[in-house]
Amino acid sequence: MVTLVTVACEGDGDVPIAKKLLEHVGLAMGSFYPSDGKGNLDKCLKAYNNAAKHAPWLVLRDLDMDADCAPTLVATLLPTSSSQMTFRVAVRAAEAWLMADRERFAAFYGVPLTRVPRDPESLRDPKTEVVNLARKSKIKDIRESVPVKQGMSGRVGPGYTEKIVAFATDHWRPEVAAAVAPSLAACIERLRKVPRGA
Repeated sequence: MVTLVTVACEGDGDVPIAKKLLEHVGLAMGSFYPSDGKGNLDKCLKAYNNAAKHAPWLVLRDLDMDADCAPTLVATLLPTSSSQMTFRVAVRAAEAWLMADRERFAAFYGVPLTRVPRDPESLRDPKTEVVNLARKSKIKDIRESVPVKQGMSGRVGPGYTEKIVAFATDHWRPEVAAAVAPSLAACIERLRKVPRGA
């Protein structure tokens, strides 16, 4: 019987990432708690941690510019984790984890491999990097839907999340990405320690 893990993360784009990570280590996603942003996720973290006393949880959050490093942010937001809580922070955002599978990312987004950062976790703003790469894509749909268009508000275009979800679901290889994304490798290692049969 596959162990089910309850998931909470910032937004819809993170859901397939969490699901793929769980499948990669032989677990499965159970219930999902959408947060609609890191502010709401942070507010609910204590309640999620209490629930993790009784069943396994995975909570994913972006580091962004909220702290110098992931351990500092974790210590601030959740100093003491319950026994079945896996709270992991992507450096600096989950998009860096996706870009870390450079060959697949380049192919999906229609950009030369040489343009995809070799060290995506060193980027200050991975989301902006994805948008900038999309602007130079040879694929018209990527070029037109991922970047924000003139006159529109926001940082990303209407197709941004859809493309992130499609890439993470059908193309992304966590084991490849983990080789160049230390915070992803740490997340996978922690998930391997989740007790089975819980």
